[in-house]
Amino acid sequence: MKTITTQLNQTVWRKVATIMIFAAITALTARITINLPFTPVPITLQTLAVVLSGLALGARGGAGAQLVYLALIATGLPFDARALGPAAFFGPTAGYLIGFVPAAFVAGWLADRFSAQTWWGNFAAAVAGALTIYLVGASWLATVLGSWQKAWLGGVAPFIMLDLVKAAIAACVAESGKLLFRR
Repeated sequence: MKTITTQLNQTVWRKVATIMIFAAITALTARITINLPFTPVPITLQTLAVVLSGLALGARGGAGAQLVYLALIATGLPFDARALGPAAFFGPTAGYLIGFVPAAFVAGWLADRFSAQTWWGNFAAAVAGALTIYLVGASWLATVLGSWQKAWLGGVAPFIMLDLVKAAIAACVAESGKLLFRR
């Protein structure tokens, strides 16, 4: 009985550790920021971290990592792209941050259900995750800017090609991530 309990505790702690690792990766990728003069939405590597968390940890683990990331920001840590801390949840990019949770879930859920461990399957799951970020983020941005057209031009269109590249990178490393983090 003691061996089963020990193994169970190790499994739980390993899952907690992997969730914390991906929350930290998301925070680190927020620091790689390029501000664009025509939009309040910066270019970051966070989309890569978010979809990769879903692909590598699965739907619940990926969403959990993003929830931890958002909780860290909510507690006052300046882990968002503009280092605003909790104020980030009230700005024009709040929807993108909130969209990280369902995006990681969608990417993980699709990868687990349909990828069959192929690059194309992981790529499609990563693209679906990025589209989820766009849906939630641009919806909030449209409310802030007062126009869906402005939200599209400032919060989606400039990022499509870059996010396709990020999805391709995530698809390339997803299987290795699954092997490393889901043992």
